[in-house]
Amino acid sequence: MLLPSLRMRLSFCCRITGRGFQKYSQNPPLGQWLVKRTQHSFPSEAGANIATVGASLPNAATNRIVGRWLLGCSGLVVGAVVLGGVTRLTESGLSMVDWHLVREMKPPQSQAEWEAEFAKYQQFPEFKIMNHDMSLSEFKFIFYMEWGHRMWGRLVGLAYVLPTIYFWKKGYFNRSMKGRALGLCGFVFFQGLLGWYMVKSGLEEKPESYDVPRVSQYRLSAHLGSALVLYCASLWTGLTLMVEPHKLANTKRLNQLRRFAKGTAGLVFLTALSGAFVAGLDAGLVYNSFPLMGDRWIPDDLLAFSPTFKNIFENPTTVQFDHRVLAMSSLAAITGLYMFTRKMMLPRRAKIAISCLTAMAYTQVLLGISTLLLYVPTPLAATHQAGSVALLSLAIWVLAELRKVAK
Repeated sequence: MLLPSLRMRLSFCCRITGRGFQKYSQNPPLGQWLVKRTQHSFPSEAGANIATVGASLPNAATNRIVGRWLLGCSGLVVGAVVLGGVTRLTESGLSMVDWHLVREMKPPQSQAEWEAEFAKYQQFPEFKIMNHDMSLSEFKFIFYMEWGHRMWGRLVGLAYVLPTIYFWKKGYFNRSMKGRALGLCGFVFFQGLLGWYMVKSGLEEKPESYDVPRVSQYRLSAHLGSALVLYCASLWTGLTLMVEPHKLANTKRLNQLRRFAKGTAGLVFLTALSGAFVAGLDAGLVYNSFPLMGDRWIPDDLLAFSPTFKNIFENPTTVQFDHRVLAMSSLAAITGLYMFTRKMMLPRRAKIAISCLTAMAYTQVLLGISTLLLYVPTPLAATHQAGSVALLSLAIWVLAELRKVAK
């Protein structure tokens, strides 16, 4: 019964529709208007939908994509920092005496090319003073260490620049993000130039000095500091794009916690930067005891240089002493931050971030003491440097969890 009734209704509707179209076809102006109206309605609706989608960019989905990209770039920067530290510890940074953006991407291939590269290295102070008995196979090792560091730096540059162009064209950036992306890309190029400027300081002839050739500790710290700034900016931007801020009441105690956390993060950054001066002056080999320096809390040669302010940056004893003080100050600040938040009602993620920061701080101090007592073995020293970046990362995570909701 149901099927025959449906058939009758469908046939009735078809007859009515057919009569309607016949009626409109008998009126040419009206029929033409209907045809034109029908032809233009669908494209306009499609265009409106496309415009709506375009206007919605950037959105939460694109922000997550951009955030993942920036976190990936942050990871590459960490790799560059660690690899640069290993290059410094193995004294490989002065093995490549030229700097070419494209030409040096291909290392020597034949025996003749290796001998020519080795002959260029032999003209500079590091070989003449320290490595005059180096063999070609030993030179290949330090060359590949520096070459790998430079190629990694180029990879970092491509990882920033190429996705920036793509995301810009796709409309994933708002005005603020466009400025940040341009700033990050510009900083990558600046970092590369600063790296070569640093290497040049170790290739200069210094007839008045018989010390081991090394790069300027000022330029080394600037090179590391700029890498850490690039890393922090990328990590912070990536986290704020991916992690939704907590809706926390702006109480007096919470604002105090935010200021405390910012000060602690700044202290961690300063401690990591002071490590560059320790590396640049080989200050880790001066006093290999802890907590005393030799048999004193404050060594006799702490202010041996004149004028006095030069000791802060040029006296290995003072540089190591300052690094110790900053490290213990960072540990005390992080411990205080943890104690400050114990009775506060904070989101679970924020609590986890602060706990991880505290655990990493104590691990990093133990790594530093072990590195010092064992006379700076390369694997342990590289781990200690990587630990400083991990500690800085956790401090930024804490700041991201405690940040205010944008109005």
